[in-house]
Amino acid sequence: MTRSKRSQSLLQFGFFCGILLFVNIIANSFYAHFDLTEEKRFTLTRPTRTMLRDLSAQVYVQVLLEGDFPAGFKRLQTATREMLDDFRSETGYLDYQFEDPSQGTLEDVNGRRKALAEQGIQPVNLRVAEQGETSQKLIYPVAIFRLGSKQVVVKLLENESSTLAPEEVINNSVSLLEYKFANAIKKIQAPSRPIILFAKGHGELDDLQLGDLDRSLRQFYDTDRITLDSVVQIKPEECALLVIAKPQTAFSERDKFKIDQFVMHGGRVMWLIDRLDASLDSMKLTSRFVPTDYPLNIEDLLFKYGVRIQPDLVLDMECSKIKLVVGQVGNSPQFDLFPWYYHPAVLPNGKHPIVKNLDRVDLHFCSSIDTIRTKTPVKKTVLLASSKYSRLQFSPIALNFDILKYEADPTKFNKGVQPVCVLLEGVFPSGFENRVSEEMQDGLKKMGMEYRVVSEPTRMLVISDGDVAANYVRDAAQKQWLPLGYNHMDNATYANKELMLNAVEYLIDPTGVIEARTKEVKLRLLDTVRAKQQGTWWRALNLGAPLVLLGLFGWFFNWRRKKRYAN
Repeated sequence: MTRSKRSQSLLQFGFFCGILLFVNIIANSFYAHFDLTEEKRFTLTRPTRTMLRDLSAQVYVQVLLEGDFPAGFKRLQTATREMLDDFRSETGYLDYQFEDPSQGTLEDVNGRRKALAEQGIQPVNLRVAEQGETSQKLIYPVAIFRLGSKQVVVKLLENESSTLAPEEVINNSVSLLEYKFANAIKKIQAPSRPIILFAKGHGELDDLQLGDLDRSLRQFYDTDRITLDSVVQIKPEECALLVIAKPQTAFSERDKFKIDQFVMHGGRVMWLIDRLDASLDSMKLTSRFVPTDYPLNIEDLLFKYGVRIQPDLVLDMECSKIKLVVGQVGNSPQFDLFPWYYHPAVLPNGKHPIVKNLDRVDLHFCSSIDTIRTKTPVKKTVLLASSKYSRLQFSPIALNFDILKYEADPTKFNKGVQPVCVLLEGVFPSGFENRVSEEMQDGLKKMGMEYRVVSEPTRMLVISDGDVAANYVRDAAQKQWLPLGYNHMDNATYANKELMLNAVEYLIDPTGVIEARTKEVKLRLLDTVRAKQQGTWWRALNLGAPLVLLGLFGWFFNWRRKKRYAN
């Protein structure tokens, strides 16, 4: 009888192990999870899922983030793997592999690094502290998406910032993984490339000043220049976005009409407008410089669309710095850095996908923007605004460097936040309503053009600083420039390029994968003070609790066994 019960128990145990093995094999064939997080960090957005399910060709992802890393980079590595698993659960047309570019012989590693450098992939110098010793290691936090002969390189790590702790940089990087991966897949499988046109003929930024932005856009878009005088009309199907970057001379009524009807037919416009002709170069030429209004003749058009750029300058205590001569040692001038309140370093605080998780943006001599009630429904969203420590100076203004002789008085910077970047979305009224005669309308019809007084649903962006898109030109003769957003005076990199690229992405396709930028991964840091105070208690609990539970289980098992076989 005892042997029979023992055989039955062994059979039940073997049957149970078989079930576990079968379930494990089945579980390895599928990827699924339950997202119980508050911010739904492990749930893909609907546009991303739709795009992945529509994939019809194999996408291969090569992740160069393999190896042993500190906790922060280990978290980024794990998050990258989990995000790719999430993507693969939605489509069978995605495969990935993690690789370590530093593996192999010295010759292999150097050859691999040279090949990556030719693709524009640069390493990050990581300092690793082990057993009291500090060493440096070159790592490549990038993922390369390939579809056929096309490839897109994705930076996994956001740029480090003096305003953000390393944990926040890693957290922002994790938050943006879905957007970056979905955007890469979207771009790599796009059958055609949208066309972005930069207006010229009114003193706009030249090719060198737009060099870095143009090069960054060309990875995914076709870019060109357009002289409004040379075309009859601008068609939205031929121009996905019109960029008007820092014009300095007046727009004719004919040019304004072409822009207006481009908007009426659903065209998108990015306005980068300087209201006053203030600049550091002009100030250095004279001890007292009085900037004047640029005679742009577009104020009525922008007013009709819902914004007004004021003839003032915004000063902000949160600003970038400029370099000025403070003395002379022999034949060498001595420089020092000073906070320049006319260059606000604006920190976006909104949750809009254009500015979500964006670092500070460096603006030069920007003006405040007022929003105006429009005849048609237009949604107005302030994307960038100065800090609460701001003030305004209205034209005419006498500019000089005397303001740097004294410590800034916070009580005078009391005008609060001032909008400097506004997104307009909706149906716009024509700036030429009741100004076009029937004879002119007949002439337009003969040319195959339809005059409209109300636009199709569209969108535009207005920034009161034209230099937000301009990179610093180091050598015009050699056509050398510095990256957009890099301030050569205070040696800091701002998020100007990211702002421009996000804005272009949203203006062209607002319902696309850019929605994933709004996803937020909350950073829940350890309370180090409390952890230090209660460290002994938690160590004892972690060590003692499992032993107590194990002892209770053993006692219960023996008591149950004795009771069962007592008879």
